[in-house]
Amino acid sequence: MSISFEERKKVIFNMLNRQDRVRIAELVDVLGVSGETIRRDLDRMEKENLLKKVHGGAVMEKGHSLEPPFDKKSMVNAEGKRNICRAAAELVEDGDIIMIGHGTTPSHMVSYLKGKKNITIVTPSIPILMMCLDGFEGRVIFTGGELGKDQKLTAGPIAEKMIDELKANKAFIAPGGISTESGITDYDIFGANLSRKLMERADEVIVLADYSKLGKTTFAHISSLSEMDRLITDKPLSPDWLIQLDSLEINIVVG
Repeated sequence: MSISFEERKKVIFNMLNRQDRVRIAELVDVLGVSGETIRRDLDRMEKENLLKKVHGGAVMEKGHSLEPPFDKKSMVNAEGKRNICRAAAELVEDGDIIMIGHGTTPSHMVSYLKGKKNITIVTPSIPILMMCLDGFEGRVIFTGGELGKDQKLTAGPIAEKMIDELKANKAFIAPGGISTESGITDYDIFGANLSRKLMERADEVIVLADYSKLGKTTFAHISSLSEMDRLITDKPLSPDWLIQLDSLEINIVVG
């Protein structure tokens, strides 16, 4: 069965994200379409400034907005992210099972859970796991899976299968972008699939996003805006955003 251009585009972009260069012959094998179809796809993606065509294939377009490494992102708006984590921790009740996703925004949330009783944390985030080793008294479940060194997480089918076996009261998700047009998005397919799976297994979905994420669309779709129950951010929202989220009955918290 043939797949759409949008689906092929995701595969091509994800391959480029991993290996910097793809060859037409390689894409023909992976996608099961003709070389002519691949050439047309690369033409379209070049027009979208997603890549640059070269002889026999394509390379990542210089200056394209790929996800910065975790350590670099952690230095951006650190105060705002801590305020978001503090507000997020206030929503956790004694006895809760919570899922905390990957990313720099939720990475300090564990610090604000002190005093909470009988908390279980499920996470694919290595920084959160390490923080749990430093005085967190609750139960910790690390999802495992394929290691993503740059973003300090584990993802992929193994992680998703493990999450499928669990159920939580709340999921705290930190996407790459949130927009009224594209919904909730992330920089790559693995991260997006991971966040989507966490959302599916929780009774309440809480999205953590500082002001820089609002109005931004990144590569891979996670979900529509309507799939979140609450948004925690670090600055007051514009009237347009307030109207949009209110129409979807999404609660807003400014940390």
